[in-house]
Amino acid sequence: MTASTIERAASSPRRARRARSAATGDGAGSGASPTAASSEHHRSDNISRVYQELRSLIIWGQLPPGARIAERAVADRLGMSRTPVRSALHRLQQEGFVASYGRGRDQRLVVTPLTQEDGREIMLIVAHLESLAAHTAASLPAERRKPIVERLRALNKELAAESRRRGAGTHIHDLDDEFHRTYVEDVVGPRLLALHRSIKPQIERYTRLYISSLIDELPTSVREHDVIVRAIAKGDAAAAQRAVETNWRNAAARLSRVIAQLGERGSWPLRGLDGVRPVASPRRAPATRRK
Repeated sequence: MTASTIERAASSPRRARRARSAATGDGAGSGASPTAASSEHHRSDNISRVYQELRSLIIWGQLPPGARIAERAVADRLGMSRTPVRSALHRLQQEGFVASYGRGRDQRLVVTPLTQEDGREIMLIVAHLESLAAHTAASLPAERRKPIVERLRALNKELAAESRRRGAGTHIHDLDDEFHRTYVEDVVGPRLLALHRSIKPQIERYTRLYISSLIDELPTSVREHDVIVRAIAKGDAAAAQRAVETNWRNAAARLSRVIAQLGERGSWPLRGLDGVRPVASPRRAPATRRK
């Protein structure tokens, strides 16, 4: 990521505010030494700041798939040392937002490409996590299920209306995301919730980029949502789990078809790494290009 790329990416006030507000929630606990505690808090806050800002820029496409991320450039632009930047990039790499190519001094970090294989893998992972959540939601007592079901029905009704009027892609994405979060948030345990919050934003990179081409498939998704809602309303945990699995597996297939038609993004990261813009593949990248 060159200096000019960072400047363009950071120019979005909305995304920068989101990243900064998310970062403020992190901090270090107090210790015996106020000076040590303050230093640790500052270090943790810097890592969180870098992580949140880069993650937000990647999700929103301000740092496009295949774009090179230079540790020194990030540190210079954020006005901090390279240590917290390195830690933040390591975390982003672990979560799949950043990929590493080459070894030693030839190693390069780039924004992870958007490919058919990667998109399918992420969606199937989310399918398993959310199907467990739906199973849990359907197993709740009737009085706890009722508000969840009412909210799911209202959201899916609005999605159906948006599909008829072919509404804005961003609004459709947000409605669909809230539909799925409704039977996950405040339902599952902390471990499953942490896994879900870690992996789900990676799908957002795909849906925000390809949403205009997926709108035609929205009526099918709405019908699949109806099956999920009915199963949770009835308290049929097994049926709810199957319905969510089906919805996400079909969504993975729909996305794969769109990517096959429109092409993968940033899938040739070993070319043009020193340029300002990443190399975008007009067609699916050959299997030998992936590492």
